[in-house]
Amino acid sequence: MTEDNHMDEEVMVLPSELPLLPLRDVVLFPRAVVPLLVGRERSVNSLRAAAEADKLLAVTAQREADIAEPREEDLYAVGTVARVHQMMHLPDGTTKILIEGLQRVRIPQVLERDDHLVAGLAPFEADSFENATEMEALHRSLEELFGEYARLQHRLPEDLATTVDQIPDLLVKTDTIAAYIAVKANQKQRVLDEPDPETRVRHLLDILHHEIEILRVEQRIEGEVKGQVEQGHKEAYLNEQLRAIRRELGYSDDDDEMEEYIKKVEEAEMSEEAREVGHKEISRLAKMPPMSPESAIIRHYLDVLTSLPWHNRSEDQLDTRRVLKHLDADHHGLKKVKERILEFLSVVKLSGNVQGSILCLAGPPGVGKTSLGRSIAEAMGRDFVRVSLGGIRDEAEIRGHRRTYIGARPGRILEGVRRAGTRNCVFLLDEIDKLGSDFRGDPSSALLEVLDPEQNKHYSDHFLEVPFDLSEVFFICTANAVHQIPAALEDRMEILRLPGYLEHEKIAIARDHLMPRLRETHGLRRTRFTVTEPAISDVISLYTRESGVRDLERQLATICRKVARRKAERRKMPKSVVRTNLHKFLGPPKYLRRMVEKEPDVGSVTGLAWTSAGGEILEIEVLLLPGTGKLVITGNLKKVMEESARAALSYARSIVPEESIDLRKHDVHVHVPEGAVPKDGPSAGTAMATALVSLFTGRPVRRDVAMTGELTLRGKVLPIGGLPEKAVAAARAGCTHILIPEENEKDYRELPRDIRKGLQWHLVSRMEEVLELALLPASEHSRPKPAADRSGESQHPAETPPPGAPH
Repeated sequence: MTEDNHMDEEVMVLPSELPLLPLRDVVLFPRAVVPLLVGRERSVNSLRAAAEADKLLAVTAQREADIAEPREEDLYAVGTVARVHQMMHLPDGTTKILIEGLQRVRIPQVLERDDHLVAGLAPFEADSFENATEMEALHRSLEELFGEYARLQHRLPEDLATTVDQIPDLLVKTDTIAAYIAVKANQKQRVLDEPDPETRVRHLLDILHHEIEILRVEQRIEGEVKGQVEQGHKEAYLNEQLRAIRRELGYSDDDDEMEEYIKKVEEAEMSEEAREVGHKEISRLAKMPPMSPESAIIRHYLDVLTSLPWHNRSEDQLDTRRVLKHLDADHHGLKKVKERILEFLSVVKLSGNVQGSILCLAGPPGVGKTSLGRSIAEAMGRDFVRVSLGGIRDEAEIRGHRRTYIGARPGRILEGVRRAGTRNCVFLLDEIDKLGSDFRGDPSSALLEVLDPEQNKHYSDHFLEVPFDLSEVFFICTANAVHQIPAALEDRMEILRLPGYLEHEKIAIARDHLMPRLRETHGLRRTRFTVTEPAISDVISLYTRESGVRDLERQLATICRKVARRKAERRKMPKSVVRTNLHKFLGPPKYLRRMVEKEPDVGSVTGLAWTSAGGEILEIEVLLLPGTGKLVITGNLKKVMEESARAALSYARSIVPEESIDLRKHDVHVHVPEGAVPKDGPSAGTAMATALVSLFTGRPVRRDVAMTGELTLRGKVLPIGGLPEKAVAAARAGCTHILIPEENEKDYRELPRDIRKGLQWHLVSRMEEVLELALLPASEHSRPKPAADRSGESQHPAETPPPGAPH
């Protein structure tokens, strides 16, 4: 190491500022060399800046270790100037460094520079010893106490006390000892902060006194525990001697256990490879002392191996008419999903082959994905297993732990099949889109083998270590957002989308499914009490805002609880809940009916958006203000949506004559209400462009028209996602026309009839088509007549598609 790496604390030339590295639970002292693992982005950027500043940086500890982005008030004002000796970037994105403390320093100011923190530096002015006798006494006390501490603290290097004794300078010795002792960071910081040398040494002496007392107590407890362990070893030895005597006499307690395991292995009808492994493990167990930790692991392994359903199957109920009747009784609608289940059963009935049967039910929360999996199992007469994958980050949760680890167990897949007891169960992998990944592995990659019909016939769990056949398991996955599923995993599944329910579907579900169950659970089965359909309609529109029916069930349960209380208290009960008395049970409405405006307006367009809770309408508004040609965007729009607004403005300017409006003297303000809700995505491009063209030309926009589509600068309309949810939102808001990209025709044709009915659909490929359908002449200010009132047009617009709609 060079001489300037050991530069003296008093003679170092101190720069005015250095990059700052905040530390968690670590205090760096001068002359201490410490390895660190740096992972926070700003800290890594400080290291990069230090590389440009002669590898020097300022280091100080955080007051609270759990603060991810510390500010000036979160850091101690005294730190250390340090030099980075080694720096190594690790594959997981963190950086490993080796730094050496050089000099105490005060940090009066912390600045935020671009992507890292910078510390303003000031010299640390320390006093000197005035009494030589006092200094010598403190020196001897410190050596004596640290020698005792090093003797009791086994985690310190053996020669550390000798090395510290050879340091002649008291203050250097104080810093060295403070760096090595195992105490909390705030105690070390007191030693670092103290300018008076005598007080600094006394602080350290107090800490050593306290730690020595604790270590002596720990040593005493350890001695007592060791005595108990020795007694346990003695008992184990005597038990082993007793077992040997019993064997000589012809008795053996383990014979029955070994015979029982052998019997289980033979009766399990497992594969030849698994049988050989089972007998091998039984042989190992028979030779092992009963108190050995390894014997417990082998017993657990044999219990798992023999309890797996190697040949146990349940008898399938393959009568498709009976299965359809069962599914209809449990779930309203979901026609496409039910058809796919019946197709699967038909294939199984004719061929006996279940490979390739991996479905993914995708849709917003509350539409019945999880309960549908249970109903499928009941309809088929199979055992049902559900495993929630939300938040799982460890690959071993799926594939199991190897038996080298204490507490090892099989993965959730094998454990679920074992719990079901049959090898042809229905296995529901819930919330597959919420799998995580970190340094422990990627669970989604572990699922690739499970969900691949070509591979899962020989599925190998890390715990079991012998192949197990999963090809007869009917896997069903559920997800809210398909785009969050890794592509390789999505490729192995057939995606069945469950769109949000329309209002008439929710009413039917509440009437036929929710209310009978709620009456039963609330003790109202024999009570003459009903909730009318108009009242249910108001509950849906005024008290819930969802695509599913979870919140609707909660609101109906609230009504049932209030009725049950009146019955329990023998008070007068209403015979029915209607619109006029609904507020007495649920209070004032939580939401207003969000319907589109009736009158055409200039610069206001109804767009459509997809959310994880279903579809929503977007009221896009634009205004022209005196200014300098700026585009003002408000409404909590994220980057992609901001770029859509800029593209829409560029398109609108390209088709509107320059003489009609001078944009150099005006600002354009684009606003999407409900600013508290973040919004992003490109699908509002056509709506924004329509609003801007309407504003520039003075032509009002039809308010019964909703639209969605990404827009290019050349006026081409690109496809979007989430069409079923957006269509539900448009119908719910009172729109009668919906404009969608022409390339989404395939999605339109896959929509259920209930969603297509009641809307006139228009397929558009160019923005000119959108403007022709959505804008009225500038002189016309009244709302256009409904399609049913126009001569020559159909009275049922959903039955005869208008021009531009798919035929």
